[in-house]
Amino acid sequence: MQDQYRTVAREGVHEIEISKSRFLCALAPAATEEEAQAFIARIRKEHPTARHHCFAYVLGADGSVQKASDDGEPGGTAGVPMLQMLVRREVRYVVAVVTRYFGGVKLGAGGLIRAYGGVVGEALDVLGTVTRQRFRLATVTVDHQRAGKLENDLRATGRAVREVRYGADVRIEVGLPEAEVEGFRAWLADSTAGSAGLELGGEAYGDA
Repeated sequence: MQDQYRTVAREGVHEIEISKSRFLCALAPAATEEEAQAFIARIRKEHPTARHHCFAYVLGADGSVQKASDDGEPGGTAGVPMLQMLVRREVRYVVAVVTRYFGGVKLGAGGLIRAYGGVVGEALDVLGTVTRQRFRLATVTVDHQRAGKLENDLRATGRAVREVRYGADVRIEVGLPEAEVEGFRAWLADSTAGSAGLELGGEAYGDA
């Protein structure tokens, strides 16, 4: 697994106009192909009179899933340059849909490639990107008496506290970079005088 990846910071739309044609690039994070396809379908529905809805998406922290569609534009002039821009900018788990309202002036293959790739690049600049870091999930079990102080200490030392659950005892889920697991184990034992339990789970990505 990749230790980290970048993705778009938020969903949003950026528009440019070239020779009276409007190009609207809608970008969104997408965890799965189903999410990406649902976003594409939603954008189509929002712009029923537009001539083209070209799309590209890159999924997987290593970019293992890549798809693109020209949606009626000449082959290789829309979806591919959009996909190339996403890959070149090294963003993952992202879907881009460019809706084109034709303005009556033909742009030619080169013009289309520049327009479709360019609007995706501009949209990434406008919306921004965030880095997601791979974490090992760990659950700390502690008694109610120590839980408040321990949670504060975890946050104060920059640990990623993901969830706190109260029951017979308190279970605090944290995300740890793999290299810090053993150091955390020692820190926890020291901080709680050995009274806290630590259970390691699977892996997930979170804000770096």
